[in-house]
Amino acid sequence: MTAALVEHDTAPDRRSWDLLLQAWRELDVPEGWHAEIDEGQIVLVPPPHRHHNGIADALQRVLYRVVPDELGVYQTLGIHIAPLDKLYVPDLALVPREVVDAADPDTNDPLDASETLLVVEITSQSNAKDDRTKKLWAYAHAPVPVYLLVDRFDEHGPTATLFTGPQNGAYKHAERVPFGESLKLPEPFAATVDTAGFPG
Repeated sequence: MTAALVEHDTAPDRRSWDLLLQAWRELDVPEGWHAEIDEGQIVLVPPPHRHHNGIADALQRVLYRVVPDELGVYQTLGIHIAPLDKLYVPDLALVPREVVDAADPDTNDPLDASETLLVVEITSQSNAKDDRTKKLWAYAHAPVPVYLLVDRFDEHGPTATLFTGPQNGAYKHAERVPFGESLKLPEPFAATVDTAGFPG
C-alpha cells in the first residue's frame, strides 16, 4: 500500500518534470544566456561579467594542466540533480569524456550530476546567494564529489571554498581561502589553484 501511495503521489511530479525538461530542450535562449530548472520552473540566467569569465578561464587552464586525457573540462553543460529534479548549468564541470561522448546527438538531454567529478560555480551579484545555498545543497544531494565555489561577493571579501565528502545531502569538509591564497584540489585532479590572479 505504501508503494502504491508513493507512486501515486510522485506521478504528477514526474509529468511536470518531463514537461519542464521538454520545454528546456526546445527553449530558444538569447546568445550568452542559459536556462536552468529550479523549484519547478525554468529560470533564465544572463551572461556573466568579464571578471567572471576571467576566473573561469584561469581555473580551466589550471585543470587542463593536471587532468588526464580521459577527463574533460566543460562549460555550459546542463547537469540534472536527479534526486531533486533540478537542472543547473555550472560554470565548469569536470566529467569523463566518454560520458559526454555517449550522449544521444539528436537530443539535448542534461548529464546526470552524479557523473561529474567536480563542479565549479563562480558567483555573480544576482545569483551569489543561490550558489552559496541552493546549489551547495543540490550538488551535495547529487552527489557531486567536489564543489568549488568562487565567491567574488562574499561579505568578508572575495573567497574560494572547496566542498568535499558529500554525505546525506551535505558536504562533510569545507576549506575556504580569501583571494590571494592558494587552494589545493584533491585527487584525481590534484592541482593548486592560486587565487591571487583572480579578478575581483
